Amino acid sequence: MAETTTQRAAIRHLRGTPGFRRITLALFASGLATFTTLYCVQALLPALSTQFGLTPAESSLAVALGTGGLAVGVIPLTALSGVVGRTPMMTASLFAAALLGVAQAISPSFAVLLVLRALQGLALAGLQATAMSYLAEEIDRRSLGSAMGLYIAGNGIGGMAGRIIASVVLDVSNWRWALAVVGCVALLCAIVFRVSIVPSAFFTPSPPRLRHLAGAVGRSFTDHGLVRLFACGFLLMGCFVTVYNYLGFRLLSPPFGLSAAVVGMIFVVYLAGSVSSTVAGRLVDLLGRPRMLPAAAAVTLAGIALMVPSNLVVVVIGLVATTVGFFAAHSVASGWVGPRAATLQVQGPAVYLFCYYLGSSVGGSVGGIAYGAGGWNGVSLYIGAFIVAVLILSLTLRKLPQAKLR
Repeated sequence: MAETTTQRAAIRHLRGTPGFRRITLALFASGLATFTTLYCVQALLPALSTQFGLTPAESSLAVALGTGGLAVGVIPLTALSGVVGRTPMMTASLFAAALLGVAQAISPSFAVLLVLRALQGLALAGLQATAMSYLAEEIDRRSLGSAMGLYIAGNGIGGMAGRIIASVVLDVSNWRWALAVVGCVALLCAIVFRVSIVPSAFFTPSPPRLRHLAGAVGRSFTDHGLVRLFACGFLLMGCFVTVYNYLGFRLLSPPFGLSAAVVGMIFVVYLAGSVSSTVAGRLVDLLGRPRMLPAAAAVTLAGIALMVPSNLVVVVIGLVATTVGFFAAHSVASGWVGPRAATLQVQGPAVYLFCYYLGSSVGGSVGGIAYGAGGWNGVSLYIGAFIVAVLILSLTLRKLPQAKLR
């Protein structure tokens, strides 16, 4: 659709302007809230397992149902945001997720907690489905990279902060207070978002075209390159969530015997991922995606191998390498989907997000079975197989048409 007179009169926001600062603050807060609430329960899985008499695999459903709700919601809410508007969708998403997070603290049973986690994931899908579209519409393209970078930084810091906050509170209290504190942090972030966000000036409402959406989603699976990239997203996230789901169980037990707070502090290495995704983006410009994706997968595989010995220093080094490799590989794969999908005029990015979060739900839960059957060695074989598959898929991508899209 053509832009309205109001839209033509408006100016997209450049870096350094008040509007740009407000938007990036709001989106940083939204990313912080999303990933703090989504992954804080990883630090609480051992406590939930003890409280409700669960196996590690059963307790991991608290993570799986949250990311599963997000996976289910991301495609339909992408379409819905085109009807109701970007800022109303993001605002409702953040406040609903925060309130559901606070409600989780008083869950009378594990089943109720799982229901609330699934609803929270569904709510957060509204933010994930909308944020990048909003930025692309409202930010001048010369400053879009900076805005996207700050949004993704909020995601990375949120993933780390959720684990650390939950671990520290758990060490001095219990899992209920940990969830309550994280919920309040998310609520504060939602308020910052609402106060800071700039109303859309370039959004044009469009009626839901379900048949068109379904066709665009379906066509994305007819391209062999996209299908392999979707599989890479599934496998990478399945590996990464498995590591962070069950490493806490290992470090709390002999021979390590660390406290929950110390285990939480180890997860500061999550910040290494934010750095590696930025570096990977720069290296893609030099080396190309067909070379970068297998290289990142190889780094992840090396990190998995380093985490096998029962030596804390080596395990932490391995965790850093795994985190760096994962974030770099995900950055390359997700960045590859966009131009390829645009050329083919299909819904590639939304489908990639669906597969990515499905990998978190399914891969992370099945990883608990591997942990229960073979301990950390079982987990290592399981996630190692995932990354070997990514390595193979990344090498075959070189041979496909359009595989060198930058």
